[in-house]
Amino acid sequence: MSSERCALFPGTFDPFTNGHLDLTRRAARMFDRVVVAVAHNPGKGAFFPVEERVEMIQLTIKRLPRVEVIEFSDLVVDCARRVGAQVMVRGIRAVSDFEYEFQMALMNRRLNPGLEVAFLMPSQQYTYLNATLVKEVARLGGRVRGLVPPLVEERLKRRLRAVSAAAGAPSRTRAKRARRRPA
Repeated sequence: MSSERCALFPGTFDPFTNGHLDLTRRAARMFDRVVVAVAHNPGKGAFFPVEERVEMIQLTIKRLPRVEVIEFSDLVVDCARRVGAQVMVRGIRAVSDFEYEFQMALMNRRLNPGLEVAFLMPSQQYTYLNATLVKEVARLGGRVRGLVPPLVEERLKRRLRAVSAAAGAPSRTRAKRARRRPA
């Protein structure tokens, strides 16, 4: 049996935020190996396809030693078993997160009693941050700089432009020009 301490950090990461990056870095300091596991989770209606989420995370964490990225579509405990993880890392921003995460930890313990759960708190500047808020701010034209890695910010903008163009909605630039034109 290997003495390597491996942690699994699962999530949908749609998109991968600076809060996720912060927790990945923290976990990498605590464990010999960290596996960021990107869930397919079709029930959540992902903004980015799983392959693109994996690619963005890989590019974002490429300088972090001993961190790898995979995708999974089965039970998280089965994913943990496949990669040899003894610990699952979960982020907790507020008390409201704890109730849900506690229930999930107990169910996962029932499914795999050997898998421990480590709750990590993000840095203070990321305690309010979640992927749903980032997507909503981006959709409504707000700035997401500093909330997500630069690569993710660019991909968000590109995806929103493509969605807008497909829906026939004017881009923000075209809308600004149209407002400037005298009638």
